[in-house]
Amino acid sequence: MLGRQVVVLSQNVKRESGRRVQQGNISAAKSIADVIRTCLGPRAMMKMLLDPMGGIVMTNDGNAILREIQVQHPAAKSMIEISRTQDEEVGDGTTSVIILAGEMLSVAEQYLEQQMHPSVIIGAYHQALEDMITTLEELSTPVDINNRDLMLKIINSAINTKVNNLQLDLACSIALDAVKTVELDENGRKEIDIKKYAKIEKVPGGFIHDSCVLRGVMLNKDVTHSRMRRHIKSPRILLLDCSLEYKKGESQTDIEITREEDFTHILQMEENYIQQICEDIIRLKPDLLFTEKGISDLAIHYLMKANITAIRRIRKSDSNRIARACGARVASRTDELTEEDIGTRAGQFEVKKIGDEYFAFVTECKDPKACTILLRGASKEILAEVERNLQDAMQVTRNVLLDPRLVPGGGAVEMAVAHTLIEKSKTMTGVEQWPYRAVANALEVIPRTLIQNCGASTIRLLTSLRAKHTQEGCQTWGVNGETGSLADMKELGIWEPLTVKSQTFKTSVETAILLLRIDDIVSGHKSKKDNNQGGEGDAA
Repeated sequence: MLGRQVVVLSQNVKRESGRRVQQGNISAAKSIADVIRTCLGPRAMMKMLLDPMGGIVMTNDGNAILREIQVQHPAAKSMIEISRTQDEEVGDGTTSVIILAGEMLSVAEQYLEQQMHPSVIIGAYHQALEDMITTLEELSTPVDINNRDLMLKIINSAINTKVNNLQLDLACSIALDAVKTVELDENGRKEIDIKKYAKIEKVPGGFIHDSCVLRGVMLNKDVTHSRMRRHIKSPRILLLDCSLEYKKGESQTDIEITREEDFTHILQMEENYIQQICEDIIRLKPDLLFTEKGISDLAIHYLMKANITAIRRIRKSDSNRIARACGARVASRTDELTEEDIGTRAGQFEVKKIGDEYFAFVTECKDPKACTILLRGASKEILAEVERNLQDAMQVTRNVLLDPRLVPGGGAVEMAVAHTLIEKSKTMTGVEQWPYRAVANALEVIPRTLIQNCGASTIRLLTSLRAKHTQEGCQTWGVNGETGSLADMKELGIWEPLTVKSQTFKTSVETAILLLRIDDIVSGHKSKKDNNQGGEGDAA
């Protein structure tokens, strides 16, 4: 009885545990990092991806690449997830965070082979992360956010790895103007909501230099009737989210009519209802009406007689942006409309034909807190890439405006933090000092990758950079990503926002810790070739 095997898990469950799992997780993380290693720095290579629908994506943005890749390994999936988190949180550093997390796991491998317990490594990583964040804040320098040239330089250094020189200056100034437009200061609290209030509209055709930031809103809509005005100076704008049609029954509605006049009476009631709605609107004398729902033919007739231009079925997000831009309030009932609901801050309204489609523009707004970025370009692929780069540029601008502190780029800050960690590890006792020092070695992967992508000599340059950082006052020295030589980042003007860098460090170390904690993988589905081999758990 004692030697008999007891099956704990069901037959079609596959289980891996112990060292095999940790090795599998580490190699999965390393292979994901290797995929986008060449996408770091100004000399980055691009990837061409084919999606399942046959579309093409050409990019060197870490998050955009990993979003298109389909993986099976659970550790690889969690690596892809951190790239998405980084993109949503700070909008930049998606490639760095994956490379760094892969390296953090890679350097832990030798200690696992030496039978060091994962908890010891995790403890050292936690300690190292706290010291990294403290060192980062000591290295950071404040920035004057009202200095336009300096701000453009910061955005430039953040996105010049992704955009070619033709679009660079344009993308930087567009991003800065757009973010400054949507910045809202209320009772000392800054709010910059790019996602809601800075909309990017891509219109294929024209030159990339025709792209601009509109001080207002642009919609892919035309007026509801051909005789309505298409150009209005200083329009009074009314926004509704109710329909200007007769209300239909929620479900099937039956009406029994015994006399012919009753039918006429019902039709008359419908007409009277629409007439009443239109009279409520006309009472306020608006020039322009936007509604999120439909407008019936009869309502269009009444509005046209009153010389009111109407546009129907606009998106909720567009409605909110028009409200922010021209000072209107979105109304839900026409019988409760007041003068305060009318927006008067818009300078002009016009409908233009661009390519084959009509676009409505509400522009020249006084102090708009919403804007539209109009992008022109040769093809959809180029526009999609410019949009991704512009999103990154706006996120970087937003980060600097919310937390105006910078750290040197080009791998300088990683080398400075690594040097500090190595010095601290010399004062530590016990086995924790080795994984603690390994974190410092892992940080060197960023300057090393920058050197590799330039095609320069990695060992010679990295040794020189290490020696440079041991000297006093050389903490801003890093790798010039264009030439592959060492340079002072302060002189080159290459800076990164502190928020991006600290988020990169936190995310990469915490992901490494998370994957090191896993020592068992139980999967519910077994591959067909394993059918004859046991899927049992441990013998009891």
